[in-house]
Amino acid sequence: MSVIPLVFTSGWASGINAYAVVLLLGLFGATGVSDEVPAALQRTDVLVVAGVLFLCEAVADKIPYVDSVWDTAHTVVRPVAGAVVAALLAGESGSLPELAAGAIGGSTALMSHLVKAGTRMAVNTSPEPFGNVGMSVAEDLGVAGVITFAIFNPVAAAVIAAVLLVLGIVAVFFLASRIRRFLRRRAQRREEKRMAGTGRHWPPG
Repeated sequence: MSVIPLVFTSGWASGINAYAVVLLLGLFGATGVSDEVPAALQRTDVLVVAGVLFLCEAVADKIPYVDSVWDTAHTVVRPVAGAVVAALLAGESGSLPELAAGAIGGSTALMSHLVKAGTRMAVNTSPEPFGNVGMSVAEDLGVAGVITFAIFNPVAAAVIAAVLLVLGIVAVFFLASRIRRFLRRRAQRREEKRMAGTGRHWPPG
């Protein structure tokens, strides 16, 4: 059976929360729930590191503006993680070249990451912070649900991931004005900090 659906789904999920993907897949493999999980993801040290980083992301992802800083820092991390997980899955399956799987997983992760980062920028323009927390929880539950479903029905899970990705792209398009507003506010705050720093006078020694 082709591993492409699982590769695509893991790539989509990695763009939202790569640490959750590694942690869930590793746990499914280590507990014997699935034989499709590569041994590299089941290692104890990998699971521990993924668990710690997942907890860090779970906190940072729910704090307005901190989440956008975290997303910026993970612009490279998430696509790379998606590519690596996809390549490992392909290597375990043997039904798809690892390079091709890495390209699928990495590009899908990049697209879903950009969607997530964009929608978070739009949400952060709202004065009400609970929307941010609610969206973060929904993302965490969505990743957990889709990845779990992918273990048992990879094709259906891939269809769900594709639909969610398309809906996310459409949402970002409609939220473009809010995203621009967020970027203007961030640039303004940086300029204010810069001006405050250059205007500081040290007392005479």
